[in-house]
Amino acid sequence: MADMTGKTVIITGGGKGLGFGIARAFAKEGANLVITGRTAATLEKAKAELEALGAQVIYFTADGAEEDAVNSVVAQTIEKYGRIDVLINNAQASKSGLMLEEHTKKDFDLAINSGLYATFFYMKACFPHLKETKGVIINFASGAGLNGRLGQSSYAAAKEGIRGLSRVAATEWGPYDINVNVVCPLAMTPGLEKWRDEYPKLYEQTIQGIPLGRFADPEKDIGKVCVFLASEDAAYITGETITLQGGSGLRP
Repeated sequence: MADMTGKTVIITGGGKGLGFGIARAFAKEGANLVITGRTAATLEKAKAELEALGAQVIYFTADGAEEDAVNSVVAQTIEKYGRIDVLINNAQASKSGLMLEEHTKKDFDLAINSGLYATFFYMKACFPHLKETKGVIINFASGAGLNGRLGQSSYAAAKEGIRGLSRVAATEWGPYDINVNVVCPLAMTPGLEKWRDEYPKLYEQTIQGIPLGRFADPEKDIGKVCVFLASEDAAYITGETITLQGGSGLRP
């Protein structure tokens, strides 16, 4: 699909779910991978599976809401691989399913810190290295913000913040040949399965709005789109929000 041999890709939240599916897609194209997350055992398992696909992999248990931790991840990535070509900001925590009036400040902070602040910190830390490689940033937002889904207030706020940040970065960093795009996925992951079981009515409302009647596959659909956006074939695409619904395709 796209030869990523010799390129270094950082994927936050790359040890499980959507992030792991994306990591698998890049591993199959020969990329050197850096995955981050909160649980060492999860990351170690993911590392072994990705290395079985032929990839070089390092992982870090790092809190993206802590700027010093992010800077350390980036510094150690450069020490190991000597370059950064692609940054994928996928990690996000939130109290999905909790109605707006039930949210506390702590709940709201969880979404903003783990999503918006982490994305901001990783983008800043990677910027000088992406300038050298004329690299790519792929940030993750959500239809929760685009469509105003029930029970997604703090999550949607974080994701819409990421979209705004990404559009400004695409404008400011375009002169350095850094591409910045946003993917809004609906992918079937263990987290989404849990949400489906806890909120079946919301799940049914969501699935009815998807033309193909299914959620996307983390590797085959979302992962391959990310590989495309990181490739030279997509060098002309920047500042776009790409919505993926049930594998139905690119819909800027």
